[in-house]
Amino acid sequence: MARVVVLDYGSGNLRSAERALEHAGADVRVTSDAQAAVEADGLVVPGVGAFAACMEGLLAAGGDEIIDRRLAGGRPVLGICVGMQVLFDRGVEHGVQADGCGQWPGDVERLKADVLPHMGWNEVSPPADSVLFAGMEPGTRFYFVHSFAARRWELPESETVAPAKVTWSEHGEPFVAAVENGPLSATQFHPEKSGEAGSRLLRNWLGTL
Repeated sequence: MARVVVLDYGSGNLRSAERALEHAGADVRVTSDAQAAVEADGLVVPGVGAFAACMEGLLAAGGDEIIDRRLAGGRPVLGICVGMQVLFDRGVEHGVQADGCGQWPGDVERLKADVLPHMGWNEVSPPADSVLFAGMEPGTRFYFVHSFAARRWELPESETVAPAKVTWSEHGEPFVAAVENGPLSATQFHPEKSGEAGSRLLRNWLGTL
């Protein structure tokens, strides 16, 4: 049974994530303990609310360093919702710009859509070789709650590293719904609120640990 830490840095649906991961078959601990977070088989970084507030909490808990240390050792990390957004260079909300963890280039910005927040079930378009979405039917829907997203994917391809697998969705315009980039994965939607589809995705992630 994979040992998974849900990082407690003051943001996110910690108990919902814990229950969903347990249901998917993981041995889960919710903690802010850095050593436990570094040593676990998998680390989940949740996030709800404003980008800047989440980054403030993440930095106070040393979460950025924990993520760096894990990725340097090839140890899997999964970001969820704002926990995905903070992996980018910057977040821009209501004219306020905040630095992110900088794992991926680019900005998280307000979606150009008539209705915000984007709240409810929506389809995603994963690449054919996706691991997170393996075994799922076309048109599978996941649960989103957000007004901001990465509207572009800006990581240049490398001759030595396999390209990231980027999944897209659309609300007013296309946006990045999920990323699989070596040991670093993330979803803009909430797998813990996405029923059987979300549980399947978490099982697929746990299978990589």
